[in-house]
Amino acid sequence: MVNPHPDLTTSVIHGLGWAYLALFLMNLVWTIRVYRGHTEFRSPELFGGMMIPSATPWAVYSIILFLLSLVHLITNAAPDTFMLVMPEFAKNFIDGFADPTIFFALSVGLMAAVIYFRETLVKPTVAWTILNMMLLFTTFSLTDYDFRQIVGKPDNVPIVSMLYIVAFFTWLYFSRAVENDKRKAEGRPLFEQEKNEKILVWPDLVYTELICMIALTVILVVWGVVLQAPLEEPASAAKTPNPSKAPWYFLGLQEMLVYYDPWLAGVVFPSVILGGLMAIPYIDFNKLGNGYYTFKDRAFSVSVFMFGFLPLWVAMIILGTFLRGPNWNFFGIYEFWDVHKLEVLNNVNLSEYFWIKFLNRGLPTAADIPNFISANVPALVTPVVILLREWLGILLTLLYLGVAPMVMVYIPKFKEFFFRMGFVRYMVFTNLLLMMLALPLKMVLRWSISLKYIVAIPEWFFNI
Repeated sequence: MVNPHPDLTTSVIHGLGWAYLALFLMNLVWTIRVYRGHTEFRSPELFGGMMIPSATPWAVYSIILFLLSLVHLITNAAPDTFMLVMPEFAKNFIDGFADPTIFFALSVGLMAAVIYFRETLVKPTVAWTILNMMLLFTTFSLTDYDFRQIVGKPDNVPIVSMLYIVAFFTWLYFSRAVENDKRKAEGRPLFEQEKNEKILVWPDLVYTELICMIALTVILVVWGVVLQAPLEEPASAAKTPNPSKAPWYFLGLQEMLVYYDPWLAGVVFPSVILGGLMAIPYIDFNKLGNGYYTFKDRAFSVSVFMFGFLPLWVAMIILGTFLRGPNWNFFGIYEFWDVHKLEVLNNVNLSEYFWIKFLNRGLPTAADIPNFISANVPALVTPVVILLREWLGILLTLLYLGVAPMVMVYIPKFKEFFFRMGFVRYMVFTNLLLMMLALPLKMVLRWSISLKYIVAIPEWFFNI
């Protein structure tokens, strides 16, 4: 019986061979570059402690890649017996990280590690090694059928490339920033001051722009020919895709809709983001870092930006693209997207936690309102019931946005912000910061204790 979902086919094996050949050519160029640098390193004492040219390990690695490409390109073995595949235990181990709590914690940890080890990561050899690890992981993972279906989907290919582009430009920023911080500490001119050679718009800049325009046009034409447009059947209310996803650039917004009401996730938070970006020039009092790359002069600002962009936006796009499957359930990157997979969701509002689970009684109703209110001012019955039922959530929300900024003043860094910004700018700044932190806070509460809403007022379609 023919397997309808084979992990490997002859065409896939040959395609991976061309991928390994491309990796070989990349590393061959790198080996030549390292060889011309005439650098050496001392081998461990176990191997004699002799000096070895730095190009030697890269030459060995390149030969291995070339042999891998040959094995894939000339093999006549049946795909089912081909041995160079991702092992099942590795797939199961990696799929274990598809848990949203673990995934989000890893994304934050990765961002923190990039900042902390920035001086090591910007070294060319380290960066090139990480790039090879990323490419090898992607190539080796393509031996799995389900992984291929996800990353090979025409509208997912740009997202895969986006991950490499984001990684490159993050590295480029830290490379320049670390160099400038080192130059500034040593009293040398900044990179931008030393390399400040001016050129004419015509012909230098215009020619460069023309070449880039032609190259980009060629890339888009080839892309359009090679990849089929992801067009589906005409929209029908009787048959919707499962899962039904927004365009990739809105997947972060769609993920927010899981944890917040549409009025918050679709209107308030995007408006706050736009308003916050416009308010930055009026809030920021730090004049350093203008016109040059730096981290130490803008450590807090860069860290906040990276937290908002990488874990709260790029990671949400990754989560929505590769981990959200049918019925909006979580799936591992090697897991089959089974439409019959069901996960019981027992989301509970904070008011239900307080009144039902903690006090072991029902939610307040109109019967709990004093008679003199219901008899004399019936219009107040519903507001009083809501206030009585949701008082804890309302109080926590007010404390979070109103009192927490004042408590944060006791943190030395925020104390400095308070005195340099003034009360109004400080309150705007801290509220924007707290609103940004509200998303991961709500996500963690949903994943850990199944908390649905902190304030739930369905009578007025107002939920937080």
